[in-house]
Amino acid sequence: MLIDTYGRVATDLRVSLTDRCNLRCTYCMPEEGLQWLAKPDLLTDDEIVRLITIAVTALGVTEVRFTGGEPLLRPGLVSIVERCAALEPRPRMSLTTNGIGLKRTAGALKAVGLDRVNVSLDTLRPDVFKTLTRRDRHKDVLEGLRAAHDAGLTPVKVNAVLMPGLNEDEAPDLLAWAVAHDYELRFIEQMPLDAQHGWKRDGMITAGDILESLRTRFTLTPEPDEARGSAPAERWIVDGGPHRVGVIASVTRPFCRACDRTRLTADGQVRTCLFAREETDLRAALRSDAPDEEIARIWKVAMWGKKAGSGLDDPSFLQPDRPMSAIGG
Repeated sequence: MLIDTYGRVATDLRVSLTDRCNLRCTYCMPEEGLQWLAKPDLLTDDEIVRLITIAVTALGVTEVRFTGGEPLLRPGLVSIVERCAALEPRPRMSLTTNGIGLKRTAGALKAVGLDRVNVSLDTLRPDVFKTLTRRDRHKDVLEGLRAAHDAGLTPVKVNAVLMPGLNEDEAPDLLAWAVAHDYELRFIEQMPLDAQHGWKRDGMITAGDILESLRTRFTLTPEPDEARGSAPAERWIVDGGPHRVGVIASVTRPFCRACDRTRLTADGQVRTCLFAREETDLRAALRSDAPDEEIARIWKVAMWGKKAGSGLDDPSFLQPDRPMSAIGG
């Protein structure tokens, strides 16, 4: 069991498969990209599967989310999912993606055992998408979303970040579109994930702003607190149901007290929080032929030291100095 000193138990593992991405979102990385990890520094497919196996069979993890960078850029992704689907007990498995490669991979991923996907899409306007991502791939994302839905990777969740001066007025349109296409929309407050450190707290679109905008067109009924559990999103029933919309308010309404996550970076480090400044090296243990029991022990020690909160609610918070693309969302 992965338990910390505050009594929280981590059952949700986020696995970054690569630090690379085929978009250059303004709130994530600079236009010229980042210095990617060298291939020898990345975990191999076998190493990833071994760590997930330890997490699931020895440490109580029940849910695995594959992230990046962009996880669809990982050549061995389908095989990794297939091998993890064969574990006993079988974890629930999902994928967070920008959606560009989903049209060609959704069917294969479903066939080998992936349960569902989260797709990032911040705007319905192709010109705004190009400005936000510095790439002209809006149509590809829409096609990927439809392919995921048709393949049965449901519920298909769409993650949207609203940015001042770009798409801050799109919340009602995005929700109407998501309802029409049977997607579950989740707005995420912009977090300090950008390598160029351009995030400013006083310029962000808050959960309160988002809900105020949505209520100009929709009736939102909050779900009971018990329905949320440890999920990061607060959810509202839209116009009496059955559709729902979520808001992940990491900055203005932190949910650290219910956190059930542990994170594995693309180069084999355990992170107890997306914004942690400390990491614990599992790759070195793997490559020194440590037994599974020793790797599990190292992981438990790392989680025992998890801090009470992320620090995002502190106005003096400074962004981590490690690029977030290797850590995963």
